Amino acid sequence: MSTHISDLGIIHSLQNALKDLEITVATEIQEQVIPLILNETEDMVALAKTGTGKTAAFGLPLIQLIEAENKNVQTVILAPTRELSQQIYTNLTEFAKYLPEVTMVLLTGGNTVKSQVEELKASPQIIVATPGRFLDLLEKEAVDIKAVKHLVLDEADEMFQALKEDLMPILKAMPKNRRTFLFSATMPGELKDVVHNYMSKNAVSISADMATVGHEGIDHQYIVVEPIEKLDVLLHFLNSQEGGRGIIFCKTKAAVNKLAKNLAIRKISSGALHGSLTQGIRDRIMDQFREGYIDILVATDLVARGIDVKELAYVVNYHLPDTHEAYVHRSGRTGRAGAKGLSMTIIQQEEVKEIADFERELGIKFHPVKKANAEAIEWNNTLVWAKKVFKTKPNREIPEEVKQQVKTIFHHLTKEELVDKVISNYLAEQTQKTTAS
Repeated sequence: MSTHISDLGIIHSLQNALKDLEITVATEIQEQVIPLILNETEDMVALAKTGTGKTAAFGLPLIQLIEAENKNVQTVILAPTRELSQQIYTNLTEFAKYLPEVTMVLLTGGNTVKSQVEELKASPQIIVATPGRFLDLLEKEAVDIKAVKHLVLDEADEMFQALKEDLMPILKAMPKNRRTFLFSATMPGELKDVVHNYMSKNAVSISADMATVGHEGIDHQYIVVEPIEKLDVLLHFLNSQEGGRGIIFCKTKAAVNKLAKNLAIRKISSGALHGSLTQGIRDRIMDQFREGYIDILVATDLVARGIDVKELAYVVNYHLPDTHEAYVHRSGRTGRAGAKGLSMTIIQQEEVKEIADFERELGIKFHPVKKANAEAIEWNNTLVWAKKVFKTKPNREIPEEVKQQVKTIFHHLTKEELVDKVISNYLAEQTQKTTAS
């Protein structure tokens, strides 16, 4: 039986904001976390996948616990990426819509330290931040954390994998009597050490049924290819998903740029996302993706952590991730909130043995998919080419005289005959290229 969030002790001002957002039924993680934060005093370790509603699970009760008359920083929420921090901040401001006395600030790279020092002078009660920028401001003594009561570590496994050097000094500087709430999709060994050293020995452990929630509704598939076939097989897959939106994951920034360029050459609606891009460019690409102006993101693992876009039909692992944890986060971008999703992994023969490791460690089953044959790949590439031609903007610099001469050459052909000749010419050129190489 479904539990309503209104039954979990949330005050009316927050309930009204949730109604505006059309959120009424609690998710499993919200059922467990909200009463615990509101009514208990212990630390908490929560295994929860992105997409299970955990931002509301910790955000709602922590907003409710803010003492309006206390103008000190009372809650600090740390997340591994700018995108995820922005998403959390946006969610919290929506939740606090009817609580103007609750003040909050977002501290991430992309904005100047000077401007954020000024924002901190306004005495925010909640800070949402990335570890690097928060530590920078802490070391400059621009933020006072002596009154912090609550610390949230979101996507903790990713933070300790990539940002440990920034995070450890923050943990050491926090008041000893604060409550810490750690959220993670996985629990690697070094994270267990942090729990042991920086959290109460009586910390409550909860799990949002990770065995099913983490992969519910997601079809895990893989295709074995030769290196030279990889791009063509990807293009065939993308054509099969036409009308759907998705994310393609690569291991490195260079690989992201190379693949994004290959897609752009073919005029496939896509954008690249990685850590070397400026925050302005990253924000613009994410806005275009969220608003449906582009259908595909090509991204590295870290920057993709803040991507929370509904109705993603698929993710593609163009390169197998280095860790099981990374696969959980990648595949978790699709199949969100009960929807169906597809996680497709394109691998080489020597990587097949690694699939069994992922299955064993994550408790999931991968389904092998036979790659398309050479003929199907060839016809698919023809369709990709045709779509590229269709999307090509007319060249206004072509002299009218030349256009008329070309029209004269083709004027006696029917549309069907012209299409036949154009396709035949394209295929002949492809054959010549293959023979030449």
